[in-house]
Amino acid sequence: MAALEDAGFYCVDNMPVDLLPKFLELPMEQDSEITGIALVMDLREKGFLAKYQAVFNALKQKGFHFEILFLEAEEQILVQRYSTTRRQHPLSPGKSLLDGIRTEKKQLTDLRSAADLVMNTSKFNVHELKSKIHDIAHRSKKLVPMRINVLSFGFKYGIPYDADLIMDVRFLANPYFIPELKELDGETQEIKDFVLGHSQTRIFLEKFLGLLDYLIPLYEKEGKAYLTIALGCTGGRHRSVTIAGTIFEHIRVMGKTVELNHRDRAQPA
Repeated sequence: MAALEDAGFYCVDNMPVDLLPKFLELPMEQDSEITGIALVMDLREKGFLAKYQAVFNALKQKGFHFEILFLEAEEQILVQRYSTTRRQHPLSPGKSLLDGIRTEKKQLTDLRSAADLVMNTSKFNVHELKSKIHDIAHRSKKLVPMRINVLSFGFKYGIPYDADLIMDVRFLANPYFIPELKELDGETQEIKDFVLGHSQTRIFLEKFLGLLDYLIPLYEKEGKAYLTIALGCTGGRHRSVTIAGTIFEHIRVMGKTVELNHRDRAQPA
């Protein structure tokens, strides 16, 4: 469910099947960023097995399109997962966990047969499962893209806790030591000319932008919802601001969803 939420689906856990027709009657804004609706249903609802087939058939007759994704795993894997989470199986009261799992499997046989896709998750870790679910979500015509945040900061004020990638640009020439540039910031043309005018900066940008061109599609494929790229210099006012702006423009031209923030630019020089 978390993977589908990251892909832009509106998700509801343990939706009573009786309420599904009423839920689908609720108006959805046409310009909403919602890709689709994902509903998690299982034996936690006591009347699910007796009612789901009639409800699903009635919705299909009304023209609703939906797919059933059935998740399963081997018995020993399910036992391990229940032991890890310490959750009680909905059919285990009065019997062993293994008996509850076997009863569930038997009761869900017809639903499994009706599913559009059956996925055995036994050999998946949480990251692999998320990737598989994200691949399924990509079938949707409208998928919420990964959001990229390019952030400049000053190391003297602390490293941003939410950064995924941190690049230290303190090795670049520092305009702070030029009297006429000290009071300016990295968004002024004078500072941009100074920082970007050095061959060392141009070589760095060529290599770092090439790395981002390689990494960003991989993060998207992995199903990452947010990516924060942080550029840091000493005070977060000059070099990091200019470099962050350059990287922002490069990613924007790629057609990605990206925003630019300067955490410490307003700090005194």
